This record gives sequence, structure tokens and C-alpha cells, in this order.
Amino acid sequence: MINFNYETAFSLDEEGRISKWIVETITSEGCKLEEINYVFCDDEYLHKLNVEYLNHDTLTDIISFDYSVGKLLQGDIFISVERVKENAKEYGVSFDEEINRVIIHGILHYCGYKDKSEGEAKLMRNKENFYLGQLSTY
Repeated sequence: MINFNYETAFSLDEEGRISKWIVETITSEGCKLEEINYVFCDDEYLHKLNVEYLNHDTLTDIISFDYSVGKLLQGDIFISVERVKENAKEYGVSFDEEINRVIIHGILHYCGYKDKSEGEAKLMRNKENFYLGQLSTY
């Protein structure tokens, strides 16, 4: 089950379509969905989580708490809509493209992909681009 929650004045268009895309991505990566909760929030909300739970005093666009067991995926993904808007401007892409990239980025982490090294980050970006391309088919 995919749940979308909003702690700010934002809501996704086409939640059903996005859910189907996420589920298909999970399946394509050889994993199974248990439950994933997305929480869309502002910078202040996410910063507080970052400080409290990760001891990072920085702004970020996404924090995920992964409760997966093996290939059975479950967790909470928090996304700062403010940060996504800023990043979209910085990278010269639409807000929709950037929010979808961040949505699928969290899922790819749950599927086992990392992005700490240059090689890992490149593979992660390639996977993001692939699945972003798949979204138009839903």
C-alpha cells in the first residue's frame, strides 16, 4: 500500500497514477511492496527530523526511514516541497519532474541502491531517469 500524506499546502495530482508507477518500479526491481508512507512537508518540518533523528543540521529534499525486511519494502519517506521547488529551479527542470525524481529516488534506496560514491550516484541517476521515462506509460 502506498499512502500520501500532506503536512503543507501541497497535494499530488494523479495519486493513483503515481502509486501504480511506484508499485511497478518496485516489482521491476524484484521487490514486493508492504507499505510506504510519503509525507510531503516544508523545509522546517524536514529540518527538524534531520536534526532530531539523523543529527544533521542541514536542509535536504528527502529523508527516508527504511523498515524493509529483505525484498519486502516498507518505510516512511519525507519530502520537502520547498526544497524540491528550489532544486527544480537550480537544475533547470520542471517542479513535476523534480518531485517525481525525488519520489522514485526514495524507492530506489529501499530497493538497495546507494548514492554515496560517484559510481553509485551515476547508477542511481540512470535508474531514476529510466523510471521517470516509464511514468508517461501510466
